[in-house]
Amino acid sequence: MSSDQSRCLDKRTQRAVRELEETILRHYPTASFELSRAVDDPASIHLITTVDVDDPDEVGDLVIDRVVELQVEEGIPLHVIPVRPLARVLAELEMRPERPYPRLPRLGDSSLTPPG
Repeated sequence: MSSDQSRCLDKRTQRAVRELEETILRHYPTASFELSRAVDDPASIHLITTVDVDDPDEVGDLVIDRVVELQVEEGIPLHVIPVRPLARVLAELEMRPERPYPRLPRLGDSSLTPPG
């Protein structure tokens, strides 16, 4: 959902989104946000929050009580989805040691064909 689409949200939802963004920004000033609709439930709004932290759950923990309040008491189907920046995830993957287990064969590999 682009910023143009976010203007299509009702005023209460817009205020709720701003409130959550401000709360997160107070603790994580470099956070960035994107709004989208849930694929399986278009009424559900996802506030995807990109934050450079070790554990994205820290961000969720910061706002979970208010998110539940918005959902239950105010009927606003808003969810905060904290994620880490792609560059950080890729850097951490590069630093991992090789897999301690063999790769599974891909579909279509000859090793998947039954003998005989």
